[in-house]
Amino acid sequence: MQVSEVREVRGADRWAEREAVRDGTADGDFPQLADPFRRELLAHCYRMLGSVHDAEDLVQETYLRAWRAYDKFEGRSSMRTWLHRIATNTCLDALESRSRRPLPTGLGQPSADPSEDLVERGEVPWLEPVPDALVGAAGADPAAVVTSRESIRLAFVAALQHLPARQRAVLLLRDVLRWRAAEVAELLGTSVASVNSALQRARAQLKQVAPTEESVTEPAGSERRALLDRYVAAFEVKDVAEIVKLFSQDAVWEMPPFTGWYQGPAVIGELIDTRCPAGPGDMRLIPVEMNGQPAFGVYMLGEDGTYRPFQLQVLTLTPAGVSHVAAFLDTSLFATCGLPESLPAGAE
Repeated sequence: MQVSEVREVRGADRWAEREAVRDGTADGDFPQLADPFRRELLAHCYRMLGSVHDAEDLVQETYLRAWRAYDKFEGRSSMRTWLHRIATNTCLDALESRSRRPLPTGLGQPSADPSEDLVERGEVPWLEPVPDALVGAAGADPAAVVTSRESIRLAFVAALQHLPARQRAVLLLRDVLRWRAAEVAELLGTSVASVNSALQRARAQLKQVAPTEESVTEPAGSERRALLDRYVAAFEVKDVAEIVKLFSQDAVWEMPPFTGWYQGPAVIGELIDTRCPAGPGDMRLIPVEMNGQPAFGVYMLGEDGTYRPFQLQVLTLTPAGVSHVAAFLDTSLFATCGLPESLPAGAE
């Protein structure tokens, strides 16, 4: 048998193993016991990797590793803890060969001039948003949620990208999953003192670049709804003057894979006015919840009269208005969110 044939056979065997774990046909009671933790494991892997697509792959790898080792599981820890141990090691292995995933604001450049040409860097592995429903942040099953919405907020996940992989793991295990220092030390094969030191460094780094949970204050229900309704109405008719009024004074707009980011309502308004190809009535915004935040799938009208995916906007709201928009131009994220492939003309 040729080497290429051996690789094909091994690849087929690995695929079959993954499918057995996925569809519950693996031997024993492992699928029934382990499957309830899938969404929180996805949230953990997402925080570690900054990519929903990578996280989904690593959750599958976690279940595959766990299934193979299940006969050695002695129950000295809970199933949840055991799976998170495997997931963390799986993520650390993956991060050895992967670059951090930034947003444009994380590249270290100053705010851009909207009159300058846009610079696209498609080769950069940009940070991705995650739908709330995939990571258990939508409130459908509160008993299965082990973290708050703040721990998947875009600013927090973006800040995590500034940390070395092991510091990232320490901070998430200690501050999000609430593991004891001794448990983290055992997982990482290090001392409690080293864990505590890594945690202090990670907290200090995050304090510089990420908002604290206490500082994340959104408008109340009716005020929030009114602000979002105004946002949708202004964008769908491309009323730039109204759009400018919706942003707070220090608001930021960024849109990977373009490297520039833009600060201030007037600057953002000029960018939308001169760079957005839509005219009045050319856009439709469909609401979706991403990263514990309001978001919209933005569709653009085509020449055939059909609205097709254009960008996915994740908003940060404050009592002063919209303070941040991350507009992702990767339209493959629409399918991840369960958004339709297109909208017919006249769709509301």
